[in-house]
Amino acid sequence: MKRFSEDIESILVSEEEIDDIIEKTARQIDEDYKDKNLLLLCILKGSVMFFGDLLKKITVPAEIDFMRVSSYHGTESSGTVRILLDVDHGKLKDCDVLIIEDIIDSGRTLTYLCEYLKFKGAKSVRTCTLLDKPDRRLTDFVPDYTGVMIPDEFVVGYGLDYDEKYRTLPYIGILKPEVYKK
Repeated sequence: MKRFSEDIESILVSEEEIDDIIEKTARQIDEDYKDKNLLLLCILKGSVMFFGDLLKKITVPAEIDFMRVSSYHGTESSGTVRILLDVDHGKLKDCDVLIIEDIIDSGRTLTYLCEYLKFKGAKSVRTCTLLDKPDRRLTDFVPDYTGVMIPDEFVVGYGLDYDEKYRTLPYIGILKPEVYKK
């Protein structure tokens, strides 16, 4: 049986680098939200590993919730954001929402979600991403917390997938083009 690691061209962000990013990000969130009513909002599915590890390091009181949105078909953004699983709107009132995302590409999804959550009653909305790919940005969106900026490569691992595969890799790797350009 073929192993997923055989499809990886190179490791872009190692396990150790991810751990360092999480530690640094959690410290900053603790400082920024020490006097806030924090709601950590995980965007499923790709963010779940980052979200879970970040939760272990954040020490300020926080509620958690989940959303699932879709804006991709294969490897390309469709330009349309669809909400597949919505947050409990009752939780939003008087909450300072911090959206936890795995990667920001075009910026469309998070631009939409920030406005949507404010409209639904969130006191404030900020964003935290593990990976930022600014070369692909189609909006002027800038995340509030960025783990690392990466080049315009197709990446998988640590929750990120291609065709629902590769999520379990413990690092972020560049997927060989022949895998997704079949």
